[in-house]
Amino acid sequence: MFTGIVQGVATIAEITRAPGLNTLAVRFPEDQVDGVSIGASVAINGTCLTVTRQQDNVLYFDAMQETLRATTLGELQEGDSVNFERAARIGDEIGGHLLSGHIHTTATIVEIVRSENNVTLWFEVPEAWAPYLFAKGYIAINGASLTIGEVAGNRFNVHLIPETLRATTFGQARETQRVNIEVDSQTQTIVDTLARLGYDRPAS
Repeated sequence: MFTGIVQGVATIAEITRAPGLNTLAVRFPEDQVDGVSIGASVAINGTCLTVTRQQDNVLYFDAMQETLRATTLGELQEGDSVNFERAARIGDEIGGHLLSGHIHTTATIVEIVRSENNVTLWFEVPEAWAPYLFAKGYIAINGASLTIGEVAGNRFNVHLIPETLRATTFGQARETQRVNIEVDSQTQTIVDTLARLGYDRPAS
């Protein structure tokens, strides 16, 4: 499990591509790999991956075909920056909301609005995921636990403060960029249960 509190930004040092499998060599800040063991879980842009090897502050992960299909990890290039979070431990403070690290879908950044000390990002998700979008609800974008601002059909926005921009890759966000989305599990359960009972959310 993860908390959605991004612990820092890492860099893709190398990608080894094979049929149906990409091996990612990810360079972490040196103080963030203490105590990492083979088999540990780390969220890379919100995607739960398993450490397969370590060389100094570079950790290696295998991303299989289904992961590459369902997430944006297959689009990464050497030199790209990624958000990371190591798995939560019992007793850790839950500053965001609980995440599984299993990506539901991807979204596209369709607009970036910059104002003094704030940045608003607008995202568009596939129509099938629009029912899980609620103003003031939780959502995880590239592994960061964020609060939805406004919702308009299958589009929604989030408002980012300078600290979030500094501590994550959102400071480098660009329009047309795709991001990983994990919807809030409680919201998903409620919406799906109501739908099975015939109380589907009316279209916006």
